Amino acid sequence: QVQLVESGGGLVQPGGSLRLSCAASGSMFSVATMGWYRQAPGKEREFVARIHSGGNTYYADSVKGRFTISRDNAKNTVYLQVNSLKPEDTAVYYCNGLYSGIYYWGKGTLVTVSS
Repeated sequence: QVQLVESGGGLVQPGGSLRLSCAASGSMFSVATMGWYRQAPGKEREFVARIHSGGNTYYADSVKGRFTISRDNAKNTVYLQVNSLKPEDTAVYYCNGLYSGIYYWGKGTLVTVSS
């Protein structure tokens, strides 16, 4: 069983930045595909970014150039650096891990972008 725990959310002004973290339990983190999704109020959950075990990264068009996903296998942690935040980035951000064909989810961290 894998547990994912997100942190780093909060209230930030438009144009601001945050770094979200997701700490994973277990010993297989280095071979897992890790990702971030988000769900805005009244909307469906959507893909944000993904990083494969080899380091390849993928982003939703809406966040390209503003968000950066990275991982530290020594710390079993995946990060999402979010810059140039916009009000429409307001959402609960969820960490996702794909381990041997099984998806795991964290409980999310809330990011609110407002002046």
